[in-house]
Amino acid sequence: MNNKKPNFFRGNRQKIGLLGGSFNPAHEGHFYISIEALKRLQLDAVWWLVTPQNPLKSKSETFPIHQRVSSANKVACHPRIHVTTLESRLGTNYTVDTLSRLKQQLPMTRFVWLMGSDNLMQMHYWKRWNKIFNIIPIAVFARETYDFGALAGIAANRYSMNRVPADRVANLVNREPPAWTFLPLRWHPAASRDIRQSGEW
Repeated sequence: MNNKKPNFFRGNRQKIGLLGGSFNPAHEGHFYISIEALKRLQLDAVWWLVTPQNPLKSKSETFPIHQRVSSANKVACHPRIHVTTLESRLGTNYTVDTLSRLKQQLPMTRFVWLMGSDNLMQMHYWKRWNKIFNIIPIAVFARETYDFGALAGIAANRYSMNRVPADRVANLVNREPPAWTFLPLRWHPAASRDIRQSGEW
């Protein structure tokens, strides 16, 4: 478990990947894409932003945040993966608001947003999703079942001219947005829904 807190010093010039979500619960799939992000995007660290409540998900299906943080800490066994309740501390519940506050408070830090193709497919439902594309580079990781729909979807089509080839992503975090990429991955079977239904956490 990694108990070291992210460095929020204003002069920090680190390259940070942000993986936001409910982590309801966290699983090896989250860990897998975080490790891939560290390697492929040449990041200094990945922060897991455990959201107080995903606006697009039912409250009745979301476990209390302390349970979700606990599950994340059990999975995030790497010195460069940090679990944080930053959104709770900032009082934000939407990605666009969290990112705007982070860029305000940490102007020297370079951020890249990390997500699976399932999120890209429905990103046009997010609050001010166009602004997200325009304030931070985005790395989308393959999730086999969703890839076709995601790449044919509204967000991918809207920003098709800003897509960075997968073999040129080492400096994605330093690119001026809008800039995004799709990264193929070996399939990983873990899914939060399956773990919840099995009752094994």
